[in-house]
Amino acid sequence: MATRIDGKAVAAKIRAQVAQDVEALKARGICPGMAVVLVGDDPASKIYVNNKKKACAETGIYSEEHLLPAETTQEELLALIEKLNADEKIHGILVQSPLPKHLDEKLVVEHIDPRKDVDAFHAYNVGKIMIGDFTFLPCTPAGVIELIRSTGVPIEGKNCVVVGRSNIVGKPMAMLLLHNNGTVTICHSRTKNLAEICRGADILVAAVGKPKFITADMVKPGAVVIDVGMDRDENGKLCGDVDFDAVEPIASYITPVPGGVGPTTIAMLMKNAVRAAEIQCGEPLRSENV
Repeated sequence: MATRIDGKAVAAKIRAQVAQDVEALKARGICPGMAVVLVGDDPASKIYVNNKKKACAETGIYSEEHLLPAETTQEELLALIEKLNADEKIHGILVQSPLPKHLDEKLVVEHIDPRKDVDAFHAYNVGKIMIGDFTFLPCTPAGVIELIRSTGVPIEGKNCVVVGRSNIVGKPMAMLLLHNNGTVTICHSRTKNLAEICRGADILVAAVGKPKFITADMVKPGAVVIDVGMDRDENGKLCGDVDFDAVEPIASYITPVPGGVGPTTIAMLMKNAVRAAEIQCGEPLRSENV
């Protein structure tokens, strides 16, 4: 039976370090600040925003919420971002997705000052991640790396398979595994022999957005299985991309849903907010591993 990776415990350690860093910055007269922008009333987005607000309060980061109606225009949203770009007490800007369909999410992201892009979605930061000269790491993939490290299983030399090729998780996840000297395969909707490829994975990351998509026959005995999914099953119950009950007896380590990737994602966001404050206030940066 696999050992369940406790995402809450891993996140707590990250938040504790962030809180120490915040106190050190405040002692120098710097208070890290983050603004979260939510357009519309998507229930899941509201939960995410509230969780981020709580994490800011826990770690001592100043936070602002900007709640905009669903009919907000592109011009109004971009004007708010420009205002936040110029606000010296705000070091990080996060625009919660998904946005209403009439808004251009790519254009919105590209308007955020790259130094304040704590999601690491701006093309500038994506490029830096690609070449390994990064300032910020995307929060979910960075959290996954921390979860894998918590197991004590080294990534170096391992066969790593990422199921999903989104710009938010799949692609950057592959890059971070590669930077850790894993041998990486990215799978997607047009991959042939998907089950066979997944069975070759020492580390399997599921980020496809389909409930219980990864089944027992797709998992190598003893593999580390990381479930990024946040789905609903046929009964409306929260589940992940992995068929947890079927895979747990096969894997060596596995993340539950909830309580796995989610908490570490928010913890890494707090870490990015502190790093943004350091950059903008000219403080020396500690060296970081991917």
